[in-house]
Amino acid sequence: MAEVETSRDGAVLTIMLNRPDVLNAFNEEMHRALAAALEDARAADVRAVVLTGAGRGFCVGQDLTEFREAPGDIGGRLRGSYHPNVLAIRALEKPVIAAVNGAAAGAGLSFACACDLRVAADSASFVPAFINVGLVPDSGGTYFVTRILGPARAFEWLTSGRKLSAAEAHAWGLVAEIVEADGLADRVGELAARLAALPTRAIGMTKQLIEHAVTSSLERQLEREADLQTRATQTEDFREGVAAFLEKRAPRFRGA
Repeated sequence: MAEVETSRDGAVLTIMLNRPDVLNAFNEEMHRALAAALEDARAADVRAVVLTGAGRGFCVGQDLTEFREAPGDIGGRLRGSYHPNVLAIRALEKPVIAAVNGAAAGAGLSFACACDLRVAADSASFVPAFINVGLVPDSGGTYFVTRILGPARAFEWLTSGRKLSAAEAHAWGLVAEIVEADGLADRVGELAARLAALPTRAIGMTKQLIEHAVTSSLERQLEREADLQTRATQTEDFREGVAAFLEKRAPRFRGA
């Protein structure tokens, strides 16, 4: 059984973490397989990506059975396996949706938060579990949660280790939408297909601008917007968008 499975539906690539017997906890083989899947996601004909988990869980972070003896160089493990995959998700110049089908805990929560959008099953839960075993958040957990929730709420939640229900996560703004568990795949598929039909290059540039917006000065952000707007006007999708507007028809974007 593959640790990570991928499937295509048109321009949408779905990446499924596939260790359902341990709620898709990370081991080294899964990290390698995820890295390969994220490399595939860079292909130009992939215009939206879905990250989800098999079975009852999204991902519960590190498989602690690998730590029975001693954790060893955990910093080295993070730098060698976790960090490259988090950075690969963020580097994708296309929309990435986390379809959170169950528990997202520890580094699994960090990976869900690394995605652009989170859509959750009504049975999903979100747990910053690090503090419960005497650890600090990793895999970008402090970076993403603080940006999504703000510093005060991030501190409260990350230091409590409290499990959030899907409804609570939605109320906090952590999750964009909640759907019934048996309808999650269909709903996320619809959303991904809609995003994949949009001008992908412009979406990628918008992601870059949002990434910088939190820490940028207004002057620098205005410059970035001007630079990327210049690039956007040079795309085929811009030309198609203008033509469709003038011809009073729906645009047919190609992501180019």
